[in-house]
Amino acid sequence: MLDHARNPGELPEADSAPETGDRARAPMPVGPVPAAVPVDPEAARELLPYLRNSRKLAPPTKAEQARRKVVARVNGFSERYDEWKLAASRWFDGLDLAPDLAENIGSRRWFRGVGTMVGLGALALAFWPDLTPLEARPAMPQDDEVVSEMRSQMILPLALGADSGRRMGPTGHVIPLKSAPERPQIQLVVTLAPGDSFASMLRRAGVASGDIDRAEALVGQAVPLSDIAPGTQLDVLLGRRPAPGQPRPLDSLAFRARFDLELELTRPGVGETAEDGTPVIPSGPLALKRNIIRVDETPLRVRGTVGSSLYRSMRQAGVPASAVQDYLKALDAQVDMEREVRSTDEFDIILAYRRAATGERQAGQLLYAGVDRGGKPRTQLMRWGKDGRFYEASGVGEQRGGLLAPVPGRITSGFGMRRHPILGYKRMHAGMDFKARYGTPIVAVSDGRVSAAGRAGGCGIAVRLEHGGGLSTRYCHMSRMAVGRGQQVRRGQVIGYVGSTGLSTGPHLHYEMYRGGRAINPASVSFVSRAELTGTELIDFRRQLIRLKEVETGAALKDLEPLPTEIEEPVREIEKIDLAKRTGQARSL
Repeated sequence: MLDHARNPGELPEADSAPETGDRARAPMPVGPVPAAVPVDPEAARELLPYLRNSRKLAPPTKAEQARRKVVARVNGFSERYDEWKLAASRWFDGLDLAPDLAENIGSRRWFRGVGTMVGLGALALAFWPDLTPLEARPAMPQDDEVVSEMRSQMILPLALGADSGRRMGPTGHVIPLKSAPERPQIQLVVTLAPGDSFASMLRRAGVASGDIDRAEALVGQAVPLSDIAPGTQLDVLLGRRPAPGQPRPLDSLAFRARFDLELELTRPGVGETAEDGTPVIPSGPLALKRNIIRVDETPLRVRGTVGSSLYRSMRQAGVPASAVQDYLKALDAQVDMEREVRSTDEFDIILAYRRAATGERQAGQLLYAGVDRGGKPRTQLMRWGKDGRFYEASGVGEQRGGLLAPVPGRITSGFGMRRHPILGYKRMHAGMDFKARYGTPIVAVSDGRVSAAGRAGGCGIAVRLEHGGGLSTRYCHMSRMAVGRGQQVRRGQVIGYVGSTGLSTGPHLHYEMYRGGRAINPASVSFVSRAELTGTELIDFRRQLIRLKEVETGAALKDLEPLPTEIEEPVREIEKIDLAKRTGQARSL
């Protein structure tokens, strides 16, 4: 205890006895302690954040350490989740679940696409809706009471086949007519059917025989009647009957005889009216009027990318289906479509095309088939000559093809040694046997010339073709022939019919092939026919190719400027000769 009172600002004096041992400390300086400074509450609030920061420097407690570990683990998991999500996003971006199955066939990417397609198909089948048919309500049983009730509610005359409606009673005011009134004119649209004749078509329409003969004579002056295409529609106008029971006269007839020609037969007075407004009865003979229609024959050129399917790409570009088939057939005979044509290539096709001033359009045969790669022509084929063969730009025409089966049947006996079914001993079978029904057409496997046609011993009726280069084929056991010796035949042309003549056990075709006079296996040969243009024909061919390549893409699809239809009156040959003489005399003067 302090033995004396202390001032607030003074400290007690230190004990005089010094401490010994570890507890000995240096003596603290003794001096006056400054008086306490009063603290302002506003200053204390400003110093409070600094006091809190000073507490953080203190060692953390166990709870604080546990909390910090949890926070660190959560932050680490968040960082790893972000990295995993980024990696997964990059992986999915590079994963193509729907690749083009026409490219890289057999690769892992291709099999992944096939798996996607199969999976989607299985998923669609798994969720296919259940289309259970609705069950009809069972029919109400009809006993005698129900039938009697229904008969009482029905109209018995109608049930027994009578008619209904207002009818005039058999009184004196009803006078029967000898003939019903008819319309003064009848307009018909008749169509020329396949295999039908021009005269029989008009006769079925009700035209008088005299008018039929006159119409045939007039139309025959403009176009041959056999050239009128089946399906042609004719606008027929029949006039008033001259007497009851007689056929109506032909007042007018109009139809499209050709793409560039329209014919019109009219009788004088058709469509005319008298001064009092009554229609004039046509009279006089039929007259022919030819309407020449302006036609533009600019070829149609279409280009586009091959893509995954050449056929679908060409059809989407507007190429007719028949032209696409001709294009694929022409290319397949020259190049390997599966290996040499890529999806990034461009197809180039030119067709014969006609458009009339009246708006009709008509696509013709294929003129040019090409494939471009990188903006440069890779394959150029143009139709040339009477036979319609396609030639390359160099003037060489080549057609490749495997073994064309001469008949549509399976092979029953191949090439080689076998036991003969009739003779009973083994001998060389120098050909192939095709099973086919009696009368099945037999076609030539390639272009050639008939070197022999007729009976040939055990082969029966046979035809032999020479294909050039020492290669020949023979077709045996025919029932009858369709060609003669010395005749030229084309690939796929019918040369005879299946039979069982000669040494044969039943209807079939025995097919042989020879090279240099020696029998070979027909299954081991692929035909390659070549033709080469030379001289002036090659020059004309290249000029025509240049003209076709200059055709603008889609130029033929533009609308043709409407022009008035030109009318050409028929001119006799004697008048043409007189006109030529007068023209020659005028030039000499």
